[in-house]
Amino acid sequence: MIQAVIFDCDGVLVDSEIIAVEVERALLAEHGLHYEVPDFIARFMGMSDKAFYAALGEDSIAQLNRALPDDFQARVNAGKRAISEKSLSVIAGIEQAIEALRCPMAVASSSQTHQLDYKLRRTGLWDRFAPHIYSADDVIHAKPAPDLFLHAAKALRIASCDCLVIEDSVNGVKAGLAAGMRVWGFAGGGHMDDAGSTRLMNAGAERVVPDWKTAALLFADLQAASV
Repeated sequence: MIQAVIFDCDGVLVDSEIIAVEVERALLAEHGLHYEVPDFIARFMGMSDKAFYAALGEDSIAQLNRALPDDFQARVNAGKRAISEKSLSVIAGIEQAIEALRCPMAVASSSQTHQLDYKLRRTGLWDRFAPHIYSADDVIHAKPAPDLFLHAAKALRIASCDCLVIEDSVNGVKAGLAAGMRVWGFAGGGHMDDAGSTRLMNAGAERVVPDWKTAALLFADLQAASV
């Protein structure tokens, strides 16, 4: 029985993954590293910043025989912030979907705390989840390790087996399953396509929901079944 829902943030609550992919790939190409969008999303999405930049650094050494510039992460962050200030938005229907839930909720994101806070506050979602908002900074091992989801469940005082995770990344799906939770993939973000949905199913998601309108109907069914 589902007693709590734990949401990823980027690409699930706010449409920020499409911004991140655009900025990151552009700056990497300037450096000399080129990634196709599907491969980039499949490999890196859902990683903590620490793991992401470590992997990019390894690629840079292996492919170009030189390290990433010292200011690379700062340039990425500045680029994402500039676009976010103009166009960051919630993913359509999320407010209605969470209003329909009658159980505890949390956010568990691979973002750093200050980045997560910014995105949730800018889009007006902070108050809907606070104080149960958790980032990669709250655990030692980020996704795909289960630690962050386990941390959120413990804070909610809900058994892991009674939690439902909503994720848009393979790393996130793996983390939720490793935590012993049910996991739904979410394909409503601007960065998602049919291949992305297939990757989530192949990673072990119970189902992939195409948008929040569909998810809200499924939430209602879950809650009716638990009465």
